[in-house]
Amino acid sequence: MSLAESWADPGRVRRYRERVLAERTRLRSAFADPEGHQRAVLADLLECNSGTEYGKRHGFGAIRTLDDYRKAVPVQTYADLEPWIERAAAGETGVLTADQPAVFFTSSGSTGAHKKIPVTPRFMRTTFFPFYYAAWAPLIEHFPDVLQHPGAVLNLKHDPLAAPPTTASGRPHVGASQVDFGERFGEPLSAEPGTGAPWATLPVPVEAGEHLEKMYLRLRLAVENDVRCVIGINPAMVAALPYQLNLWWPRIVKEIRDGTLGGHPHGAPDPERAAALDRLAERHGTVRPSHIWPRMRAIFCWTTGLARLYLPRLREQFGPGVTVLPAPVAASEGPVGVALDRHPSAGSLVVTASVYEFADADEDLAPDTATLGPHELEPGRDYHVVFSHVGGLYRYAVGDVVRVVDHDGGVPRLEYTGRGNRSDHAGERLRDAQVVRAVETALRAGGLELHNVACRVDRSRYEFAVAPRTPWNDEERERFTARLDDALRGESAGYRQARDGNRLGAPSLLCLDADAFLRDWQRTVAVGTRPTQVKDRLFRQHPEQWARLTEGAPASNEPLGRNEP
Repeated sequence: MSLAESWADPGRVRRYRERVLAERTRLRSAFADPEGHQRAVLADLLECNSGTEYGKRHGFGAIRTLDDYRKAVPVQTYADLEPWIERAAAGETGVLTADQPAVFFTSSGSTGAHKKIPVTPRFMRTTFFPFYYAAWAPLIEHFPDVLQHPGAVLNLKHDPLAAPPTTASGRPHVGASQVDFGERFGEPLSAEPGTGAPWATLPVPVEAGEHLEKMYLRLRLAVENDVRCVIGINPAMVAALPYQLNLWWPRIVKEIRDGTLGGHPHGAPDPERAAALDRLAERHGTVRPSHIWPRMRAIFCWTTGLARLYLPRLREQFGPGVTVLPAPVAASEGPVGVALDRHPSAGSLVVTASVYEFADADEDLAPDTATLGPHELEPGRDYHVVFSHVGGLYRYAVGDVVRVVDHDGGVPRLEYTGRGNRSDHAGERLRDAQVVRAVETALRAGGLELHNVACRVDRSRYEFAVAPRTPWNDEERERFTARLDDALRGESAGYRQARDGNRLGAPSLLCLDADAFLRDWQRTVAVGTRPTQVKDRLFRQHPEQWARLTEGAPASNEPLGRNEP
């Protein structure tokens, strides 16, 4: 049975809904004893992998407590584990895990190189699938009509490959969204919403690396369907959709009129539908998703980081009553938090998935960094995430920073705030989260809005490039820049000291046109990067990245900044 047929089967939809809600119930039940479940996860990964080369070298067989484990295993990054992972990817057995990896997830590192994240069947059963199913519970529970028919969900991240790249041992090396979990891991219910849509497997030939063309083809088909939900995970993909809709509108309408898809015959010509779409464009000028899909109900994507600055207005383009549900706090390496209700940004720690440790986000992580347990976290503070799971990642610093929103049901609820790397030109040590909060403060103080923002250090001062939602006059620009400077001082003692010591000048501002960040995103995808991996990026120090983003800025748009004393 194909995925389209599967999602059209009411029995399958019922079983899927039951599984999703049951996994959420099991996770909530675990909150009655979170520390007990954390001990159980540690005991399981130690017992399972004590006979591996890594386990023997680090004395897994003799470890009994978390303190023992901390003494035996240092905090480590992908670079530390990479030699072990590469051996496993080459086909060696018993290196990191007793259970052999079936797949290696790909993830872009800070250098742009593709990591190889080992994925074992045991990891999928004990760590991944329970969290993965539970993540869909708020959507399925509150918006059941998104499963009404296979074409009701436009899943932007779903991108199956007929011939996936492999490691030296022949294991697939792909993104998580490119794996058929049913076929690979024996989970027939694991196909997520949208994977049975008419565009999920494209009916016309297209090269695997032609990512923009694949996005066009899916959008072209989706225009003819009653879409109720958009799944993006990466919010930059969701933000690109209205832009692409207008960019490709003439081509979409022509292909519907001619009965073609990507220039290939597809279905019968439909001049009536094409004429109706033409009238939409004439009536509204700018075609919005809400015009095409008037019964849109929900968007599923990350709602924090830079997205918190633009999602409220972006949501309006999809419809005035559309709800944005937060995607899990997770990485290719493993889960951290999952929203179990309709909280707009935070997810509960998945206490059954991994052993979790945390460290103050303002401190540098080192192999011997002292860490905190989940019960020691304080609301309103930012932390590095370190986790360990049975899949072979031990005391792994994933590189993400989370903020504790509150404690609910005995466990912390977390929201993703950005990567843990810093911008540090003169001792300011600015993190993503600090700059985003400062920008948000400065915007709110002046009643301003923007589509996106990036910054770099230029001539010992921070230069901010912003795409205002509506044009800002000179006074607004100057006030925003001054308020931003003040807000950065409040967020970071290092920034305040660098400014007071004249090691950093006042920030400057460059206003771009509304579509500047969208064009930059489109260009990045066009040269071969998968859309899921082209994420919002705040710090853009590379000169070529900055030049590409700011290309075409008006010559008269000189950066404004507070005068130096």
